[in-house]
Amino acid sequence: MKTPRLTDTTLRDGSHPMRHQFTRQQVAAIVQALDRAGVPVIEVSHGDGLAGSSLQYGFSHTSEFDLIETARSNAERARIAALMLPGIGTRRELKEAAARGVQIVRIATQCTEADISEQHFGLAKELGLETVGFLMMAHMRSPEELVEQARLMEAYGADCVYIVDSAGAMLPQDAAARVRSLKAALSVQVGFHAHNNLGLGVANTLAALEAGADQIDGCLRGLGAGAGNAATELLAAVLDRLGMNPGLDVFGLMDAAEYIVAPIMPFQPFPDRDAITIGYAGVYSTFLLHAKQAGAQYNVDPREILVELGRRQAVAGQEDWIIDVALDLSRRRQSSTQRGHLYE
Repeated sequence: MKTPRLTDTTLRDGSHPMRHQFTRQQVAAIVQALDRAGVPVIEVSHGDGLAGSSLQYGFSHTSEFDLIETARSNAERARIAALMLPGIGTRRELKEAAARGVQIVRIATQCTEADISEQHFGLAKELGLETVGFLMMAHMRSPEELVEQARLMEAYGADCVYIVDSAGAMLPQDAAARVRSLKAALSVQVGFHAHNNLGLGVANTLAALEAGADQIDGCLRGLGAGAGNAATELLAAVLDRLGMNPGLDVFGLMDAAEYIVAPIMPFQPFPDRDAITIGYAGVYSTFLLHAKQAGAQYNVDPREILVELGRRQAVAGQEDWIIDVALDLSRRRQSSTQRGHLYE
């Protein structure tokens, strides 16, 4: 295993449980703590990336560009990154983010749609930014298929391509196989982004490192979508025990998690019943509320709906499937009940 570069994404992935309500003061305090503790990259943006503040994804308390500017002004050593999803963010937002101080852009697509990111990588290179590709929901495709997508991002100018376990659905062997395949096929670096829905965030990150990952992600206190992310302070402690500490202050990160992030958290993300279901089914956490509503309407366990959506490999934007699935499951149950009555 090699010593990895760690990106802390508390101020981006953590925006989801915070309902995108981070303030300038909170960003300044978190960035200062991370910077003092030696974290080399800090990601700051709306949870759904640049331009995510909207009725559909949730309005931000403070403009993400103001938060980016605040982060940059409070970071003495760390570099500031932002996430961008083509189709949500545009060239205009990317230019504005660069003007406000972003040095790294992480361009995220569904793991089968890398081809929509070409112009975004091109502009990022024109702006002099470091570029990272994010293949989201990577559990849904084989390592071989992911290699094809990663090669596209590499050709467009990505300096690193991440395997992203968006639903927290991977097991350690899944993470390792995908990272290993990308490492064998690419000339650029490979990263891994974990979620903790099955309680495997740190374990999957270690498996990715054993497979050769160059970059990894974490959030202080695990503050992230679903059951949260691999906790930055936990990763620092484990890396230090392994003799792979990339210069992180373990105690400093523990204190930042305990005394700066914990007091502002609305709740502690952890693998509760809902989060486990998301990981088990392998679907986006945004499906959860819709599945609960449809389950109540059609008298179907929402977990059954989510598992069926996972079987059908539903992705973001296909929320309309939820009603169809709930209806199908309800009809199957009624049909099964009727057949049972025939034999009574």
